[in-house]
Amino acid sequence: MTLTPPPPPPPPPVEEQQPLVFDATILQHQSHIPTQFIWPDQEKPCLDSPELAIPPIDLGSFLSGDISAVSKASQLVNEACRKHGFFLVVNHGVDWKLIAKAHEYMDVFFGMQLSEKQRAQRKIGDYCGYSSSFTGRFLSKLPWKETLSFRFFADPHQSSNIIQEYFLNLMGEDFTEFGNVYQEYCQAMSSLSLGIMELLGVSLGVDRTYFREFFQGNDSIMRLNYYPPCQKPDLTLGTGPHCDPTSLTILHQDQVGGLQVFVDGSWRSINPEPQAFVVNIGDTFMALSNCRFKSCLHRAVVNSTRVRKSLAFFLCPNMEKVVKPPEILVDSENPRMYPDFTWPSLLEFTQKHYRADTKTLESFTNWLQQKNN
Repeated sequence: MTLTPPPPPPPPPVEEQQPLVFDATILQHQSHIPTQFIWPDQEKPCLDSPELAIPPIDLGSFLSGDISAVSKASQLVNEACRKHGFFLVVNHGVDWKLIAKAHEYMDVFFGMQLSEKQRAQRKIGDYCGYSSSFTGRFLSKLPWKETLSFRFFADPHQSSNIIQEYFLNLMGEDFTEFGNVYQEYCQAMSSLSLGIMELLGVSLGVDRTYFREFFQGNDSIMRLNYYPPCQKPDLTLGTGPHCDPTSLTILHQDQVGGLQVFVDGSWRSINPEPQAFVVNIGDTFMALSNCRFKSCLHRAVVNSTRVRKSLAFFLCPNMEKVVKPPEILVDSENPRMYPDFTWPSLLEFTQKHYRADTKTLESFTNWLQQKNN
């Protein structure tokens, strides 16, 4: 009689891996940080990078029309933007009390319990809402930070309360004043960005009003960046190396340094200046300038003792605007570098298909061509 061997025992059940949750109130007190936050050796931060000297631009004097001030400002911006795309603006006209209040309300939001912050959770593929280290989007090289992003629309035809309404609908009446503060702050940033666009136009030899008019009715993004202390700041990054895909970034740092820019083959720090905004060119404006002005690689480092905060306003064109350089910037020596595109198509690419880096525009161009074939 042939005996049938018993069936093999069933394999042990596969344990479902729980998704990583970035809760700094817990993680920063552990002896080690999760491996998902550890960056490759060649990308690990240098925490004591030398300072990058970037020119302070007196925007108020430029806008006054003073001939010598216009000449000086446009020359400084031209040199900085052809090399690395970073400069400071001072005498910018933004109320210091408003800036301080915008920083204070960051403490209100990021000081809440994680479950409360997650009421504003950012959905995959979207750019608005709360994100705890992008854990739902990336699996490795995670940034040690939390962000809150929201849309600002500068409607030229009517008064817009888009930010106030966003927070009222998302977080309730307790966030009425929160929404009011950032509505006012974004309106100030939008006005400031249009003045900067006049400066960029003059420095490129384009009509002074060309870029200002292009960004009237801008559809922009505001982001609050919150970098908790990290017990292993030499292993991780607050924000990984990237170029901004947007047009222009207007950043206000608190007094805790952390911003670094890659220039001439090395990382350099941009130290905080309380009375100044750090401005940098993004990929979309690099395309608008036909590569005359550069979108530069930058990152943020963290530290083991202090929270770092920054306010970032990302200027973006109206969704219907076609991004292409003015004819004066295209000639036989400077042929078109990128095809026509709209901001929503680049935004979709960076949110759903590509992690922004130094080659975003080149990869986006290839993606566009494949999509249109």
